[in-house]
Amino acid sequence: MKKHYAIYALLLAAAGSFISCSEEELNPTSVITTGEKVENDFDRWLVANYVNPYNIAFKYRYEEIESDLNYYTVPAEYSQAVQLAHIVKYVCVEAYDEVGGIDFTRAYFPKEFFLIGEWEYRNNGTFILGTAEGGKKVLLSGVNYLNQYKNNIASLNHYYLKTIHHEFTHIMNQTKELPTAYQFVTGNDYVADLWSESPYNSGYLSRGFISAYSQMEYTEDFAEMLSMYVCYPASQWQAWMDEAGTEGASLIDAKLTLVRQYMADSWNIDLDELRDCIQRRSADLEAGKIDLNDLTLK
Repeated sequence: MKKHYAIYALLLAAAGSFISCSEEELNPTSVITTGEKVENDFDRWLVANYVNPYNIAFKYRYEEIESDLNYYTVPAEYSQAVQLAHIVKYVCVEAYDEVGGIDFTRAYFPKEFFLIGEWEYRNNGTFILGTAEGGKKVLLSGVNYLNQYKNNIASLNHYYLKTIHHEFTHIMNQTKELPTAYQFVTGNDYVADLWSESPYNSGYLSRGFISAYSQMEYTEDFAEMLSMYVCYPASQWQAWMDEAGTEGASLIDAKLTLVRQYMADSWNIDLDELRDCIQRRSADLEAGKIDLNDLTLK
């Protein structure tokens, strides 16, 4: 079973300290699974907002069995997990409800989110923001950095929201295959793991790739195209096309046409309508219109 990754260049070195505690010291809001779980307000909110309407498990407590033991990981902090749950619901889940219909979201949106506090660092200077596995599970890492980015939509997109749309694209592609023609638009220019190294980590727009990571392979390229398009405003997209130049912009536009056709033909979703919806909801979030700590049941 193939696992898909969203990986980005390591920008800052991070160091963390670990505090140990006994099982007896864990309180009802513990972020570590210890056997019998004491339900708290967040658990009840998740049932009402994720489980009941969508059958989605939003796992914020650390479970070793859900983790990739190839990486050093830490639990997601409770308060930041609460805020991320609100963000994912409002900007991602409900956007697909609005544009694709709630039946689409119920049927195809990933059925499990698993949160960890730290990024999954690789030995090539990159780290993993998220993974999609088996067409149902999405890992979101780096949750303990959310407070640094939650008030800036560009940062939220880069580290969290774009990852969700990227991974959901992989899940859709696992259900209905992406267009065969897509892999031939820049077919000879994919560079696998070299995407993060010189000279491939710059000048990628002029070569017809919307991000450095798009150069990994065509399935990653497709997911990057869709997620970058819906997450960023038209002004940012135009700036990228200007930077890409005539040839690069032409290649990117050819790919975008195929992404639009795929979403319309396979899922009956207008990509531009989805983008407008996500942009509006992102603006609401950045303007502070969404209470990210509200756990009242409605």
